[in-house]
Amino acid sequence: MEEPFDENRTKEQSGENRLEKQLRFILEADKSKQVFRQTYLSDGTRKENDAEHSWHLALMCALLSEYANEPIDVAKTMIMVLIHDLIEIDAGDTYAYDEAGNATKRERELKAADRIFKLLPDDQSAWLRGLWEEFEEAETPEARFALALDKVQPVLLNDATDGRAWKEHEVRVSQILNRNERTPAGSRVLWNHVEGLIEKNTALGRIRDDR
Repeated sequence: MEEPFDENRTKEQSGENRLEKQLRFILEADKSKQVFRQTYLSDGTRKENDAEHSWHLALMCALLSEYANEPIDVAKTMIMVLIHDLIEIDAGDTYAYDEAGNATKRERELKAADRIFKLLPDDQSAWLRGLWEEFEEAETPEARFALALDKVQPVLLNDATDGRAWKEHEVRVSQILNRNERTPAGSRVLWNHVEGLIEKNTALGRIRDDR
């Protein structure tokens, strides 16, 4: 015999299912702590991981948003940078100057986005997937500033470590300038500062000058 319909119990079960999905996603996101990048921490002791990188960008957004070229929704931008690299849990970190890796990067990341964001309830899945796509397209004020932060942060850390990662990979100035092609669109002020750091480290021989 079927049990009578109980609206309160149905709502409770639905809520539990939603919470379970949210917690599953949160635990999945914890794996970003195991995805290591090529950039060293500012003290040079080890390379940073994706979780540390994303936290650093969120802090930068909170403190440096006044330097965005256009008014931005700071909270939205902070969430954008917090989730922008979650796809690397599956896709792995692709070094900025790895030509072979970058050739397959988009395909790997789209597949990862399909799996990871779909762990969430439908509404939150669409919300975070939308923010990730917005970041990738870099067509809104928030995305342009988020992208600028993502490019500025490694330069700051490389400068703090006397160009350690740049020297290890024999990075050329043209590569850094190409990678930062869209940085001024997010923040001319931050780009002016970073441009100075690039020139300084090139003059010191930490970056190969191929201009």
